[in-house]
Amino acid sequence: MKINRDDGRIEINDMPAFNYGEKVRSRKTVRNDGTFPGKEVGDILVTKGDIGYVANIGTFLQQFYIYGIEFIVNGYRVGMKERELESLDVVTSGLGSCP
Repeated sequence: MKINRDDGRIEINDMPAFNYGEKVRSRKTVRNDGTFPGKEVGDILVTKGDIGYVANIGTFLQQFYIYGIEFIVNGYRVGMKERELESLDVVTSGLGSCP
């Protein structure tokens, strides 16, 4: 069994990677670790590729940002780390956007 270790980076020294309301996609399948009420441990909460929106931003262990992602399809709000998500919002520089 592979143990997924985090690097020693202190994320909260920087600004959050995602903003409130930002559209994101899950980069991995997430199972209940026992902290999601009403589901059994090991039940799938989020499938890789599911799309959601950043509903809140918190911290964990004074090191990581935890993003509360609202997954509209199943109605779940799941806490995820930056490395588990990718942004789907397009950031434009404004160049060439004038008619």
